[in-house]
Amino acid sequence: MVTFLAGGTGTPKLLWGAEAVFPPADTPVVGNTGDDVEIAGHLVCPDLDTQLFLDGGVLDTETWWGIDDDPHRTHDELGALAERAGLDSGPRYLPADAQTDGREIARWRRFSGVAEFMHIGDRDRAVHLTRTGLIDEGHTLTEATRRLCAAFGVDRSILPMSDDPVASLIHTPDGVQHFQEWWVHRNGDPAVERVEFRGADDADPTPAVLDALDDPVVVGPSNPVTSLGPMLAVDGIREALDSTPVVAVSPFVEDRVFSGPAAKLMAATGQEPSTAGVADAYPFADAFVLDSEDGTDLDRPVVHTDTALDSSADSERVARAVDAALAEVA
Repeated sequence: MVTFLAGGTGTPKLLWGAEAVFPPADTPVVGNTGDDVEIAGHLVCPDLDTQLFLDGGVLDTETWWGIDDDPHRTHDELGALAERAGLDSGPRYLPADAQTDGREIARWRRFSGVAEFMHIGDRDRAVHLTRTGLIDEGHTLTEATRRLCAAFGVDRSILPMSDDPVASLIHTPDGVQHFQEWWVHRNGDPAVERVEFRGADDADPTPAVLDALDDPVVVGPSNPVTSLGPMLAVDGIREALDSTPVVAVSPFVEDRVFSGPAAKLMAATGQEPSTAGVADAYPFADAFVLDSEDGTDLDRPVVHTDTALDSSADSERVARAVDAALAEVA
């Protein structure tokens, strides 16, 4: 068994064509939930769902978000209604007192459904409504995710990092913004003063997560700040990583990032935006997989390969490099 930590698209892309190396039934994924938001009363879990839809064979692998060929009639009508009513189409947070009212899992990240700033397809919305309904019936997020995996015929265990609320909040000169507002709506434009994982001090990893972290762990080429940061902020997860073999795939080629806001967020939080900075951020990592053109000198074993993940064939190549790195430390 090998456990993968997933946030954003890095780990799903790594697992895209990796079945021959890491069979899904033997490779649970622990997913970041700091990016989750509640919109119009239903809980959206982007990182969990990207892996769910990939393993279920329905992911839109052009955007790496949502279900392929999913109609979006409800989303379009929400925008049209808001325009006709003269309502602002930007993210509309619920009032402060509502942020800590109602279902606990959605604390500090509740948005109105008016004009819906995130693009949600109709089939995708059915997933969010089912998840939220299960939680309202008394199930945990872990249990709801297991039910959704069964619905999509997924063999892999997809595990939320915690059943407690942890919200990734970006502090900017314009005020505090949830990560989804900062990245999806504003395209990461506001300057970053600091990053907060609100609720992490009171959150616990689930027993299923701690069991999974007893096995060797792979950290995919995800954003160290907002994809892995929320997990590492939860008491018990970093300690578990300290006591098991860990291989990390760098999202950088020296100081060039493949995609996303990792470089900006690392720099803003006082970390060097580079492979060397990732190594500093992951002292628990026992080995690294780096791109063939990455000459960073690390004090841990390194396996080099072309780490571009543009196709399922690329995924298998990188997965074999990960397997070779695990063989050196496991």
